[in-house]
Amino acid sequence: MVAILSPERRGARPGSKAAGGDARSYAALPDPFPMWRGGALHGARVAYESWGELNAARDNAILIFTGLSPPAHAASSERDPSAGWWERMLGPGLTIDTDRFFVICVNSLGSCFGSTGPASPDPRTGNPYRLTFPDLAVEDIARGGFELMRSLGIERLHSVVGPSLGGMVVLAFAAMFPRASRGLISISGTGAASPFAIALRSIQREAVRTDPAWRSGDYAITEPPRTGLRLARKLGTVTYRSAAEWRERFDRAPVSAQQHKPEAFGIEFAVEGYLEAQAERFVRTFDANCYLYLSRAMDRFDLAVHGGSAREALARSGLERALVIGVESDMLFAIAEQRAVAHAFESNGIATRFAPLPCLEGHDSFLIDIESFSAVMRPALE
Repeated sequence: MVAILSPERRGARPGSKAAGGDARSYAALPDPFPMWRGGALHGARVAYESWGELNAARDNAILIFTGLSPPAHAASSERDPSAGWWERMLGPGLTIDTDRFFVICVNSLGSCFGSTGPASPDPRTGNPYRLTFPDLAVEDIARGGFELMRSLGIERLHSVVGPSLGGMVVLAFAAMFPRASRGLISISGTGAASPFAIALRSIQREAVRTDPAWRSGDYAITEPPRTGLRLARKLGTVTYRSAAEWRERFDRAPVSAQQHKPEAFGIEFAVEGYLEAQAERFVRTFDANCYLYLSRAMDRFDLAVHGGSAREALARSGLERALVIGVESDMLFAIAEQRAVAHAFESNGIATRFAPLPCLEGHDSFLIDIESFSAVMRPALE
């Protein structure tokens, strides 16, 4: 059984505490914790938040895996009343109804919001792992969530849910841990990274690695590679939305007076100001080495390695139902990729619904168009 750390032993990475408090709990992972691509972690843990109550049968639990950048704070709670990244989706009476379900959101292993990652202290040295952290795989994130549910005494989930990176993690979870969940919802994920996504993320990583402040990963927490991380986030943000939404939202409006700086080739348009604000916020909260590890893990993921094909990988999942949601305007995870995932479930006799949504907001639609996503998720959870 995995140990649950007491509040006194939790600790936190500087700067990672939520604005309204700290609702995180922590689960110690098995020691050693073997990594998918080799190596092992010692004294590792995952951070998570939870809402609702686990019923007597322990069969009403929903486990959520996040995208690359969010923490486990998916929704507000008494311990942390600040709004979470899925605030309108998760809560009493909402689509992921905490009056009915015990909901757990886990921070990805390798991230920087409480779970062990490159920014965490290496117990052998007391210094941050940095690039001595073992290779990270999507499968390691999935195993971290599986060990967490076991630590809570949950043998089988009601559903496992994940958007973006989380949409990839839930597929690895289903392939690796047969019958660990009755249902699965994969949102804007993929069974294997596309050449387009790999190309994009390679440029983002290069922006970080070529920033002189990166120092081959050996930067101080107070002196991160800001320029590289800002550029990486700006490039990513462009692909998280659609061209149609950029036009509708900003068109050619000028930047606000507060953001305007009288400098050569400076920010001129409102859309540039938006990208700048997103980048600055990301640099303040996210660790550059964690970003590199998670980004590369996404590129390397291929569900087919678990059985020769996506269909074979899911053949022993033991799932009763699957919902695969894609967005037609998503340029980062193309709708055909989600269609292929749905077909892999269907071909194994799993009751499957594929929902291609015509949302305007591209990849980030699951954060914005809550009404459209709720319409297809509610029946899957009922």
